[in-house]
Amino acid sequence: MKEPKFLKSFNNAANGLVLVFKLERNMKIHFAIAGAVMILGLMFDMSKTEFALLLSAIILVLFAEMVNTAIENLVDATLKEFNPLAKTVKDIAAGAVLLTAAYAVIVGYLLFYDRLIPVGRSLLGGIHNNPVHLTIIALFLTVLLVVALKSRYSKDRGSYFQGGTVSGHSAIAFLIATIIGFNSKSALVISLGYILALLVAESRIEGKIHRPMDTILGAILGVIVGIFIFLIFG
Repeated sequence: MKEPKFLKSFNNAANGLVLVFKLERNMKIHFAIAGAVMILGLMFDMSKTEFALLLSAIILVLFAEMVNTAIENLVDATLKEFNPLAKTVKDIAAGAVLLTAAYAVIVGYLLFYDRLIPVGRSLLGGIHNNPVHLTIIALFLTVLLVVALKSRYSKDRGSYFQGGTVSGHSAIAFLIATIIGFNSKSALVISLGYILALLVAESRIEGKIHRPMDTILGAILGVIVGIFIFLIFG
């Protein structure tokens, strides 16, 4: 059966995201810093506007790095010999990354300076335990970890967002079920959450997209991230 055009386009875009993480050392650094900053953001009582500003700064840096990588690869594939104009193009693209990184540093300084400076403040005293924020952070970290694991271990097993060593669908499904477990007192609701997560994992196996172990690893990853975020910061 021919893959729908929309799904094919989405899959290609997802492959691009994972490939730039796999091939570019700078992107790995950006991802690591992004994860650390997002966790740090949990430790302070940020408003929705501040949280959105922090997230936009992170995404802007990642976006610039991806564009820079695409331009570098395009120039290298087009020109086989040294060309001063090619160097200029690469330098300008790299400058865009530097500019966005500087912007992110400024945003981070404005958001965290007054919160980090006060002496004697407990490290965990300012944790923002809003379930919505915690859920966003948990989903973000899960996606980052799935991307990292797929880029490292998937090799030629399908595409990065369809198939591969770790099932991203299972990871997110079990993460959501775990989040429900932390926010609901109803045993029925919690049980239904995990049943739905199991059905998602089972569908990946039935569709021959993942092996059973892929879905198990994804489920473990989702549960661990959910427990870590909501037990430590909740």
